[in-house]
Amino acid sequence: MAAIAIAWYLHGGNKPAAPAPAPHPGTPPSIFSDLPPAAPVIGYADVADLRTLQNTPLAAVLGLAAPGPEEDREYRDFVRDTGFDYTRDLDKVAIAFWPSNLTQPATGIGQNRVLAVADGRFDQQKIEAYALRTGKSFKDGPRTLYDVPGNPPVAFEFLSPTRILIASGQDPVSLLTMGGGSSADAAVQARISRVAGAPIFAVARTSNLPKSFYSNFKNSPQLEQLARSIQEITLAAQPDGQNIHTVVDAQCDSIKNAVYISTLADTFRIIGRAELGDPSVRRQMTKQQAQFLTGLLSHASVSRDSNWIRLTFSVTPAMLGTSQPAIGR
Repeated sequence: MAAIAIAWYLHGGNKPAAPAPAPHPGTPPSIFSDLPPAAPVIGYADVADLRTLQNTPLAAVLGLAAPGPEEDREYRDFVRDTGFDYTRDLDKVAIAFWPSNLTQPATGIGQNRVLAVADGRFDQQKIEAYALRTGKSFKDGPRTLYDVPGNPPVAFEFLSPTRILIASGQDPVSLLTMGGGSSADAAVQARISRVAGAPIFAVARTSNLPKSFYSNFKNSPQLEQLARSIQEITLAAQPDGQNIHTVVDAQCDSIKNAVYISTLADTFRIIGRAELGDPSVRRQMTKQQAQFLTGLLSHASVSRDSNWIRLTFSVTPAMLGTSQPAIGR
């Protein structure tokens, strides 16, 4: 802890400082008005703006590429039956996320609850017929809701011919009836405004995260206390050529805790780079995992501004295994 204390002194201790500048400021998209303001995690992607990247290595990372050969037949059947191809027809999507357990198996989202608003081109008649193969529709006042069983279960409604509201996870129908209102919530607006200039962004309020989020720190009370000191996290991702430039900001409850966390993060980054140089460590990973972590730890940077911590990194073709990995500095 002595090194951290020295770093705290060199970084300015608890002297007042201006808050960290917003990485990509902008006006919150109007689509958020159809999401409830109380979700602990919200995200957004301007898919139409990103569609120009379909022929670059970024496409698969951003979900713009068509499914691989093993999924082609199932996906072709879905497109044929619904008339909807997300790589072509989806324009914008905003997501509200209520995680109940952040360690779900790979079989699906489990009990985690998701509510998404999507803008695009939809064949409403085909989509409704597809849902009614296994699900049902019912009226909620003037609204027509669709409830489809599955793992996870899904519910949806058309807000307009070009906008659909989709819920999944535990009791998805109740999510549809929560109502919007983020546009009227000043605190949510302020958080989104920090990153709304980016085509991909997310905001998390850690006070609403499940207790399981902190279970990994149960054997280290000091690390748990530092993790709990983080009050808000924002992410902004901006494509730049064939790279995705990413900024993650975390707001802490004090400058002191921000210094501790930023120093630990940079220390772990340096140690991680050294560990990846050990062949025995790399043998425990796939080639793709090793390439990604090598690129991330080599080029990521950690900085602090007042009680804000910033992690900056770029996802590159080398990290994705589409070219030779960059040599770490």
